[in-house]
Amino acid sequence: MKLPPSQSSLSLGFLPHCSHSPPPLPLPAAIENESSNRSQINDDSISFQIDSRLGDPSNSVPSIPLQLLEQSTTQSCRDENGFYRKETGAGKPRKNSDDEEDWEEEEEEEVEEFRILGHSMCLKRRRDREDSLSSSSSASKRVSIDSVGLESRKNAAKLWGNQPLRFADPEIFEIMEKEKNRQFRGIELIASENFVCKAVMEALGSHLTNKYSEGMPGARYYGGNQYIDAIEIMCCERALAAFELNSENWGVNVQPYSCTSANFAVYTGLLLPGDRIMGLDTLSGGNTSHGCYTPNGRKLSGASIFFESLSYKVDPHTGYIDYEKLEERALDFRPKILICGGSSYPREWDYGRLRQIADKCGAVLMCDMAQISGLVAAKESVSPFEFCDVVTSTTHKSLRGPRGGIIFYRKAKKPKRIGMLLNPSDASEQYDFEEKINFAVFPAMQGGPHNNHIAALAIALRQVATPEYKAYMQQVKKNAQALSSALLRRKCRLVTGGTDNHLLLWDLRPLGLTGKNYEKVCEMCYITLNKVALFGENGTITSGGVRIGTPAMTTRGCIEADFETIADFLIRAAQITGSVQREHGKLQKGFLKGLDANKEIIELRTRVEAFAAQFAMPGFDM
Repeated sequence: MKLPPSQSSLSLGFLPHCSHSPPPLPLPAAIENESSNRSQINDDSISFQIDSRLGDPSNSVPSIPLQLLEQSTTQSCRDENGFYRKETGAGKPRKNSDDEEDWEEEEEEEVEEFRILGHSMCLKRRRDREDSLSSSSSASKRVSIDSVGLESRKNAAKLWGNQPLRFADPEIFEIMEKEKNRQFRGIELIASENFVCKAVMEALGSHLTNKYSEGMPGARYYGGNQYIDAIEIMCCERALAAFELNSENWGVNVQPYSCTSANFAVYTGLLLPGDRIMGLDTLSGGNTSHGCYTPNGRKLSGASIFFESLSYKVDPHTGYIDYEKLEERALDFRPKILICGGSSYPREWDYGRLRQIADKCGAVLMCDMAQISGLVAAKESVSPFEFCDVVTSTTHKSLRGPRGGIIFYRKAKKPKRIGMLLNPSDASEQYDFEEKINFAVFPAMQGGPHNNHIAALAIALRQVATPEYKAYMQQVKKNAQALSSALLRRKCRLVTGGTDNHLLLWDLRPLGLTGKNYEKVCEMCYITLNKVALFGENGTITSGGVRIGTPAMTTRGCIEADFETIADFLIRAAQITGSVQREHGKLQKGFLKGLDANKEIIELRTRVEAFAAQFAMPGFDM
């Protein structure tokens, strides 16, 4: 093998044997015969060197001298630390303060034993006195350097970790600023959107996003969750208090990432794959998470992919739910979960009648109150909790909280129901929803909950329980009724002829407009709303209406008179849409070309922007 160049401070020698050491063995003949490549042997010392030819002959390196330890009458034996110490022999005696003799070498040596070619050898490490004296100064320098390095690391962490977004990512910052300006200068009429307060924003952008907390409070998969547990427990308590629910009869899970996740967790916990569910048809105002098929039979949602779903519909003439046909279909289909609630239904639900139907077909009654949860909490809408077994909701719509989902489920003893029970003993059984639903949320469907969302939800739920929030929801309803009346006076057609809650459906078909084209013109005029498919249509591509909601602009401070002005804007946008359609056609390709540099759109946009600038924007300053 190749040997590295020698170090001047190292030498290698035979050990003078102590009483416990074996006698030295004769040198191998290969070394003994190479007299030209080894040093002379004296009586009092032996030395040799390993020839570099033991390595690669074509790439030889200088040989390394190896010197046997000096022979003397001194016996070297290991001390308690494994080093050799001299007891007699060569060395210079000196007396210490106690007149005890000690031995001092001119150069300090450390001797370490090992074997080579069958011989006991030792490695002497020579340490000059200057090196010894400099060790203390090196240690102090090292402490100084480590201190500087620590500060450098701290500064580096602060540099990348504490940079404001403006400097950390200017591109994203610029886009976010544009979105902020869009929200401020426009009129927000999407029924499922709202503006959160600054406290909710602070919680969402807080350090809570750093913590992983899979599991339920008190049963986490990770440590360090004592404060996260306290936040989630408080959030659950506030959720029950917001809807005036008794913790003995109702439980709640605040971990779902959305209402769609919450709904699917209920199906996963209470059903087997292929079991039947039944909800409001999408074209009648239902939600796709309740089961959705296209007219050609394509399954659009996980609820339809993993479970068998059948929809009930509204009366095409009145727009109201036809409970007679609903019951007839339910008794034929026999769903295991009957779902009420929808995305675009402007009227109250008859939960008592739905309870009777669910009992007759042996189904769990579930309500998705995502749109109306704020109204329910403020007692401005009929509550589903009296009749339903499970209630789900989003947390960001009329509740005015962060984006997420929530599940309420019954606990304790099942009440006696009026209707057909498949098993009479069921009336005395306990609800088993809690364990099944919580397990479905985690670990069946989700990982760690979003702790920043849960804290933000707790903040929003605290506001929900205040008189100010109740007054806010009352104004939301007043504004919806004012807008509805204003449109009806202008000969517009509304589905069901009005609204009982925060939203209304405007049927644009009598005006010859499509919801898609009207939505686009409104967007260019800084008015945001969303197209919807109405009953009687074959699909969503040629949607014939729009959905309009009042919570967001009510949050900004709008009252009834302001929604009269908004009605004027909406009518004007409809006139512009009709004009562009007549000139360029209804098809999107030609229609969009007619919008470029349209003077009527620019004029309406200016009016809308001036109107919106009068109102404050919660959560941030403009």
